[in-house]
Amino acid sequence: MASSLKQIRYRIEWLAIKFLKATMPLLPRRGILYLANTLGYLAYWADSKGRHTAHANLDAALAQTHDQEQRTVIAKQAYKIFARTMLDQFWSSRLTAENYLDFVELEIEDPEAFELAKKTGAIWVTPHYGNFEWTSLIMGFQDCPFTVVAQDFKNPLLTDLFKANREVSGHQVISQRGAMLRLFKALKKGGHAAFLTDLTIAPGRSATIINCFGLKTCVTALHAGLQQRTQLPIIPGFAIPLDNGNYRIKALSPIQLDAQATEQEISQACWDAFEKYMIDNPAPWLWMYKHWRYRPAENADHYPPYSRRSSKFDKLEQRLAEENQQAK
Repeated sequence: MASSLKQIRYRIEWLAIKFLKATMPLLPRRGILYLANTLGYLAYWADSKGRHTAHANLDAALAQTHDQEQRTVIAKQAYKIFARTMLDQFWSSRLTAENYLDFVELEIEDPEAFELAKKTGAIWVTPHYGNFEWTSLIMGFQDCPFTVVAQDFKNPLLTDLFKANREVSGHQVISQRGAMLRLFKALKKGGHAAFLTDLTIAPGRSATIINCFGLKTCVTALHAGLQQRTQLPIIPGFAIPLDNGNYRIKALSPIQLDAQATEQEISQACWDAFEKYMIDNPAPWLWMYKHWRYRPAENADHYPPYSRRSSKFDKLEQRLAEENQQAK
């Protein structure tokens, strides 16, 4: 019985996404913006768990710089921006190599390094900030197709729908299984790999720990490991939502690294490239996500209430400290 109900739910979810895929491209940009703001407002009040997580995160990260009223405004804006990102996932079928610059502004910090990276291959990174889907998508129209690692949905019917959207500009989306080897092969052939680098993962061999708004979090080190093996540049970038419904896509200068940099140092450098922009404009980050699931022994009171102590996290923290000491 439970299995049958799950299949029915999966089918309903699939039909809902098919509806969005068919109808969202029919709306003008102003229509998308209005609908996203409305849905985001409703989601903020309807999603009690996500709302509490967002406020817990903001209290932990920004209490010293933003008062309670400001943090509430940020949380509400975060929902609206995320709703816009999701709607634009389906509206993006209207984008082509000929018209995409009508909807985005490209701001390239180091044009020479950017063009060289496109030729040699590179590792491109972004956080869950602004329209992270379009950050990747637009690069395909820049004649820079990525190999992108994406997490499969629990509902397998949705995986192919989202995969098709993400590949519309020439990218190849692959699953997490065997991703390291496939990405390494692509990079060795002069290809490009793209990563969302702020996703919390379980402590383990493929994880590292970085300081994020002054708090320790456990994230993937896959991009850092690939950089060590290939010595290719890491290019950070993100898409900032604009009031008219468009986006400003910023491609930052390549991460400057010492040849002996550890995976943790590389991962931290990637985050640091983004954080200074997030401090000035925090709302586009995905605040309703549990970014700090693991609570270290020190300064434990500063972490959100949902965070928990973990012996695996402690062991990873100790291992990384030893590796960094040996590197010195």
